[in-house]
Amino acid sequence: MSNPDDAQLPGVRAPWSIPRGLIVLLAAASAVIAVAGIKVFASIVGPVFLALMLAITVQPIQNWARRRGLPAWLGMVLALLASYAIVLGLLAVLVVSAAQLATQLPDYSGRFDDLLDGVRSLLSGWGVGKDQIQDLLSGLDFGQLIALLESALRSMAGVLSNLVFVLALLLFMSFDGMSFRSRVTAVERVRPDIAYALRTFASGTRQYLLVSTVFGLIVAVLDGAALWWMGVPLPLLWAVLSFITNFIPNIGFVVGVIPPALMALLEGGPRLMLWVIVVYCVINFVIQSVIQPKFVGDAVGLSVTVTFLSLIFWTWVLGALGALLAIPLTLLVRALLLDIDPTTRWVSALIGSSPPELEAQVPITVRSEQIDHPAHGEQRTEPEQHPQ
Repeated sequence: MSNPDDAQLPGVRAPWSIPRGLIVLLAAASAVIAVAGIKVFASIVGPVFLALMLAITVQPIQNWARRRGLPAWLGMVLALLASYAIVLGLLAVLVVSAAQLATQLPDYSGRFDDLLDGVRSLLSGWGVGKDQIQDLLSGLDFGQLIALLESALRSMAGVLSNLVFVLALLLFMSFDGMSFRSRVTAVERVRPDIAYALRTFASGTRQYLLVSTVFGLIVAVLDGAALWWMGVPLPLLWAVLSFITNFIPNIGFVVGVIPPALMALLEGGPRLMLWVIVVYCVINFVIQSVIQPKFVGDAVGLSVTVTFLSLIFWTWVLGALGALLAIPLTLLVRALLLDIDPTTRWVSALIGSSPPELEAQVPITVRSEQIDHPAHGEQRTEPEQHPQ
């Protein structure tokens, strides 16, 4: 017969005070409230996380300066300059290319009208009536095409929105980065699980950004060279677009091919547009959708399904910036909810790219101790868990 005092003995688990189903419902409700709050403040949360990603990316520069025996302030300055160069460099290319696009687009108005006349003649030859052709093509005009291209550029430039805010955050985060290593070491002495989660998040984020940057540069060079060889205007702009959309998991090449395909349609007609689509499918689909996800999955430990769902979710919450930062945001959520607790790291076996060995995640040692049980007086062997 069990004794009520068993709940107070070491190694004896206390009964649940509330049903587990209610705990799940409360956790789900809390998650909904948190997501709603993030969505409301998306214009602030997005740039803050973008600055955090850039600060994590350039943090190895400060570590390198420390290992070389250089002053901490010099490593901070080098890291800050590197992050500023990334942001301002991309912004400069986008501004110059967008200005060139705005200058060249009005020259294609006549070619667009010629394309519509060709479509009308083709449909008329297939026996389609004039009224039906008019209804079908009434919504197509050159202004809508310009608006579509400008919308794509605005979405791309929106990634670097609130520029002054982002640059200021980078400055402050670079200052904090000088003492980040010692802070994590201090946390590790008291709460090793939290330090493990932070380091896992930072390491996974750097690996993801490194892999995406390398493949993005490869795709940008190949796309830009192919577009230049085919005579598509503004190949540099479309190469930068390919580089940025490479950070969008799984479907980035679909977003990146639309503007250059439309420009190729205006420049050389449907044939050139089809060639652009074929080249993008060969280069971008193979690299971004076949090869890169394998390396990304190995680097961050997320399955392809989780990667795609994270893209949908964070795009809905934060917009275009959420699409680019979907993987790092998912890594942060995993660090805060799963990696921070050794008892929940088993979930990585379900969402990871490959099932890890749980024994490596939560090592267990056996401690034998005498427990004076009131009813039986037996000796029990209790497992003791130590976080890795």
